[in-house]
Amino acid sequence: MTDRIEAAGPFAGRLVAWQRLHGRHDLPWQQTADPYRVWLSEVMLQQTQVVTVLGYFDRFLQRFPDVFSLADAPPDDVLALWSGLGYYSRARNLHRCAQVIVNRYGGTFPSDVASLQALPGIGPSTAAAIAAFCFSQRVTIFDGNVKRVVARYTGFADDLSVRANELSLLAHANALLPPPDRQVDMPAYTQGLMDLGATLCTRHQPRCQVCPLQQDCLANLTQRQQALPCKTKRLVRKTQDWFVLIAIRPDGAVWLMRRPPTGIWASLYAFPVAASLGTLLAQARLQDGEKVSHLPSFTHSLTHLDMVIRPVCVAVQPGWSFPTDDQPAHGGEWVQPGGELSLGVPVPVKRLMAGLASGVERGSRV
Repeated sequence: MTDRIEAAGPFAGRLVAWQRLHGRHDLPWQQTADPYRVWLSEVMLQQTQVVTVLGYFDRFLQRFPDVFSLADAPPDDVLALWSGLGYYSRARNLHRCAQVIVNRYGGTFPSDVASLQALPGIGPSTAAAIAAFCFSQRVTIFDGNVKRVVARYTGFADDLSVRANELSLLAHANALLPPPDRQVDMPAYTQGLMDLGATLCTRHQPRCQVCPLQQDCLANLTQRQQALPCKTKRLVRKTQDWFVLIAIRPDGAVWLMRRPPTGIWASLYAFPVAASLGTLLAQARLQDGEKVSHLPSFTHSLTHLDMVIRPVCVAVQPGWSFPTDDQPAHGGEWVQPGGELSLGVPVPVKRLMAGLASGVERGSRV
């Protein structure tokens, strides 16, 4: 074991040995070289915690066990199963990508990074993960965790807001890969990078005392863990009011309409929304103050935006639907809050529907 680790180099060898002894081995997408499962897990894990992904991953595989079943599915079925996971462009790209793999490659994933990265929704890091885990290719994943590990280990202090500096750090990451004669270590090495960044080399409280790389890590040796990696340009967040119309029929059903194919909540079903209450009621051809009740507001945060959701409930007659001349309609349906949703809906809508269903069960009226 010692000879093999030394032959693989201090970084790669120690990382591989640590992963095999102390890394994560119980996640459902591990211990497999199936590109479909690795690809699905990588897409789901983008901007999403592992604990959240676990349930979705299992349910998704039950419904779509392979790339063929996913490619054949209606888009609404895919979005419905994705509801609550967020970042819905991932689901749309997942569906499109499955169709390309089936139609262009006969259902077999390509093994090289360039071909993988050309597929819808597959970026450099996801392509590298598939190539490394499934085909033992010598390519590095390069997500936020990996950038942090490599920057700290090499003492890389240049500003990663600059594209040229990010490419320079990528060159460092490539130099740390296991040597060609240890290509077989690529799955363990890649998983080790993920595990180290997620469990030890964390952003705010790195556990350097138990890290397998501590003796050579420049950030640890110079006590610059909190300063690295360096990224000066931060995302500017905005706040918007989203007035949400919950139109309720006498039988308790609520009106959901399909959102436009681009923008926030693209192609999902949601309550009608507007930037002000007056605009919303005018679009719905309802009178301000007539049978209108306000539910508590709450904030839903996206990567770039804090949406202040301001729901209002209005009792409507059975024949009412959202007018199509004031706001283009992309299809709509009456849905019972307590029923099983077969439509893709965003998290705030799912939350409001659950609250409405709970109110109905308690016998309360809006």
